[in-house]
Amino acid sequence: QVQLVESGGGLVQAGGSLRLSCAASGRTFSTVAMSWFRQAPGKEGEFVAAIIWTGGRTYLRDSVKGRFTISRDNAKNMVYLQMLGLKPEDTAVYYCAARGSSGSYSYISKAAYDYWGQGTQVTVSS
Repeated sequence: QVQLVESGGGLVQAGGSLRLSCAASGRTFSTVAMSWFRQAPGKEGEFVAAIIWTGGRTYLRDSVKGRFTISRDNAKNMVYLQMLGLKPEDTAVYYCAARGSSGSYSYISKAAYDYWGQGTQVTVSS
């Protein structure tokens, strides 16, 4: 089992920035990839960013490219989402997710991830 705890959410004005953190504990040695998803009220959850644990390759959804950066600290079992130039449409609950299973998968699919955090609220005011 892997436990994930997010932090860093809050209320920010449009154009502002936040850095979300996700602390992983437990069987973290089996981590294949970690990602951030978000869910706005009344909408389906959507992929935001992913990082492959071995090698560090990253992926971002198009609407956040140039504004968001995902990174990791292997030694601390932490994943970060740096968010700059925030927009009201970025308002959502942000969830950290981890994949511990081997095999092929789609990093943008929620079904690919075995473990989820409780979420942290990000609110961007206009």
